[in-house]
Amino acid sequence: MTSLHADEAYLGHYQFSHDPFAARVPGFRFFPAQRKPVLGQLHHLARYSQLLLVVTGPEGSGKTLLRQALVASTNKQSVHSVVISARSAGDVAGVMRQVAQGLGIQQVDARSILAHVGQLALTGQEVYLLVDDAEALADAALDGLFALAAGTADARPHVFLFAETALLPRLELLADGEERFHAIELLPYSEDETREYLAQRLNGAGQGIELFSDDQVADIHEAAGGWPGGINQAARDALIDSMLVHKNSGKRQNGAIGLPKKHLLAVAVVILGLGAAWLMQGRKDTSVQDAPPQVQELPPASPPVAAVPGSAGQASGTAIEFSGSSQPLPLPLVGQAQPVIREPLAQASGMAELDEGAGDSGAALPPVQPVVPVVTPVVPQVAPVQPVAKPVAPVAAAEPKPQPKPAAPVKPVTASPATPAKPSVASAASSASGWYGAQPGNQFALQILGTRSESSAQAFVSKNGGEYRYFKKLHQGQPLYVVTYGRFSTRAAAQAAIKSLPASVQAGKPWPRTFASIQQEAVQTR
Repeated sequence: MTSLHADEAYLGHYQFSHDPFAARVPGFRFFPAQRKPVLGQLHHLARYSQLLLVVTGPEGSGKTLLRQALVASTNKQSVHSVVISARSAGDVAGVMRQVAQGLGIQQVDARSILAHVGQLALTGQEVYLLVDDAEALADAALDGLFALAAGTADARPHVFLFAETALLPRLELLADGEERFHAIELLPYSEDETREYLAQRLNGAGQGIELFSDDQVADIHEAAGGWPGGINQAARDALIDSMLVHKNSGKRQNGAIGLPKKHLLAVAVVILGLGAAWLMQGRKDTSVQDAPPQVQELPPASPPVAAVPGSAGQASGTAIEFSGSSQPLPLPLVGQAQPVIREPLAQASGMAELDEGAGDSGAALPPVQPVVPVVTPVVPQVAPVQPVAKPVAPVAAAEPKPQPKPAAPVKPVTASPATPAKPSVASAASSASGWYGAQPGNQFALQILGTRSESSAQAFVSKNGGEYRYFKKLHQGQPLYVVTYGRFSTRAAAQAAIKSLPASVQAGKPWPRTFASIQQEAVQTR
């Protein structure tokens, strides 16, 4: 399903003061038990280590939040913090310019920067250089930061890089076997930490964790892999799904049509008009039924097939004979025989004038195929008519004649089997399930999106090519169709492949997950 933005209806539905799962929420700080030691370790290494410090984790793992906590927990009187964004300028000149601006100096070379750091050290102030999205830095910029971190005997700033795991191999090449940096890898939240994270997010927006059931919390944790960014996305999607289900069920219970009042009024007028026309039609039907039937003598073209006895309201002996026994005649149902009146159709086709002319001149009329008038409203028990290949010879009432030989049985016509439909994307779910089951459980795929509509998943897979597949799972008791991309031997390879995807696909925040988790979900739907 497509997620809504913070200004959508779900804010009002849950009475949030703000979007609790926005990427940046002012004043939000969450540090589970495993992250607090990381923060303390960074402070310890900044004081006693001579190395450049690197914090790694996938996108949405909480690196920026940890950087904010590091700045907030320092003593502002003894630490001067300079925050740099590698996204805005990743080359060495851009990095040095941002450092100089943060220190308030005009010179942008490394020597001038270190000289200013030395002057601050004389006043009892240390300098922290913190770089967000450091994986976007060029190699020359990384070399410049290595030189700043090494410093001199009198001046050495503490350099922190917050980056994705893919930066580590590049740093190892630049270090050339020397111990020039120390890396700390972040770990995902446990399910209990995910629950605490959701509760703190919801409390900040004016609600509580009771918005999610235990099963929903487990699903959110599994879908996000324990990473905060994925938890935000999965939690927002779960809230939106619950809101839509609630609104749809409310509409069904209230029987609301959902049309504007003027449209409902127009529908009511049309219904009244149809009712009036039906009543007038009923009166015309009654007048036609009350009129005495006119029996037209037809020239004897062939022996009569059947004679229908007259009803109690007619004279005895009155009967209608039907000619043309070569075609089957439609028999009225017992107890439901009604004269079929199609007056408007007859007037439109000019049959009314023919009927009036026939009544005056007594001439025979051409047979009318669509409608056969039935005069007697009630028909006694009628034996079912068996289809025969040849016309049945008439039996005289006075002299019984031997029964004719039974007609040859008519061979039943067997309908040819329907041609099987060609395989299409509609069969992708079942075939993809087999493909997912055949993959090693410790390998990874990128989850692209989830949708309640299988046709949407099929259209996405057809549009983007063969590396995209989808499988079906149950989410909150309803089917959910999940589109995935590729097969990767490691999580790092899957994470690196995200950058090669189209921008429209990257906007959906794809994330890596193991085939073991996919196989477990697919099995549950069988």
